[in-house]
Amino acid sequence: MASRGGNMTTSLKGLKVLELASVLAGPSVGMFFAELGASVIKVENPRTNGDVTRGWKLKSENSEKDYSAYFASVNWGKEHLFIDLKNNEGAEQVRKLAAESDIVLSNYRPGQAEAYGLDYKSIKKGNPTVIYGHISGFGENDDRPAFDVVLQAESGYMFMNGQPDNEPAKIPVAIIDILAAHQLKEGLLLALVKKERTGEGCKVSVSLLDAAVTSLVNQATNWLMNGHIPQRLGSLHPNIAPYGEVLTTADQKQIVLAVGTEQQFESLCSVLDLSSLLEDSRFIDNQTRVENRVELKTFLVQKAKLKSSTELMNQFLEKGIPAGIIKNMQEVFEMEQAQNSILVDKMSDGSEAKRVSQIAFKIS
Repeated sequence: MASRGGNMTTSLKGLKVLELASVLAGPSVGMFFAELGASVIKVENPRTNGDVTRGWKLKSENSEKDYSAYFASVNWGKEHLFIDLKNNEGAEQVRKLAAESDIVLSNYRPGQAEAYGLDYKSIKKGNPTVIYGHISGFGENDDRPAFDVVLQAESGYMFMNGQPDNEPAKIPVAIIDILAAHQLKEGLLLALVKKERTGEGCKVSVSLLDAAVTSLVNQATNWLMNGHIPQRLGSLHPNIAPYGEVLTTADQKQIVLAVGTEQQFESLCSVLDLSSLLEDSRFIDNQTRVENRVELKTFLVQKAKLKSSTELMNQFLEKGIPAGIIKNMQEVFEMEQAQNSILVDKMSDGSEAKRVSQIAFKIS
């Protein structure tokens, strides 16, 4: 796997994880534990040709393969078993696996796990110290289908995302699934600490909706404290300017700014030969810049287009001005740091699959 510092590939060696989850959130948690050295068994439904994401293919993907790039993204390092839970023998086989597991992951809709005897209470009877991680959409008693874009809509993300004059837009990554997965990982790691100290197992539950709402942070507080409903601003920050403004350089590269302090703004004006703006009452402090950001951007754009991206970024870095070149996915993975995050292995058909690690932290 990609090197993250320390010998994390054996950190959880001997831990047994049973993954009864599909799509993205649950499987990414399973892959996280696999990367840490745990033995992860993923159970898939043969009647649906396995996890539904096996069929979520791009137009450019090989239609003959039994998996998609989407599926490969969160299914590294697992043993895959195709078992029909509607078959009594199949359900019993999975219940035996659950009885031998340290952690069970599920994202069943209400009533499904109970029907198979794979809910927490049922598994606990034969495995008292089991840790059961469950992801729901809108809560464990809500049967609504929960796909990421629906949650982005219901939790406020779509309303405030997109350009001001266009319809609401979702964030391209299934961000709510990822947020819920991180919440579940944290809860499961705490549960493992508890089990080590007390010998007791437990159930850890998270809903996609709760994970989404708890991640609204400053946007939520802008409403809770000031009655401000965040509007669509594109990449612009409602509290800071110039932050999110995009400049196009002489070589047609795009650079985004994240200027958050007065010193950074002074440096920006110096680099762009706009020191006169420091005496302009429209831009005298951050609040006035937020109020007059359209006029401010006009000045910045005019100057930025006179310099190449290399020249401008070098000057920004030298002066400590937060800025970044907007990169496509190819350009991202041309960076050495991104290359170090790639995991490669062989799939069941012998083809090679690549994905990024679920682990970004380093232990030293």
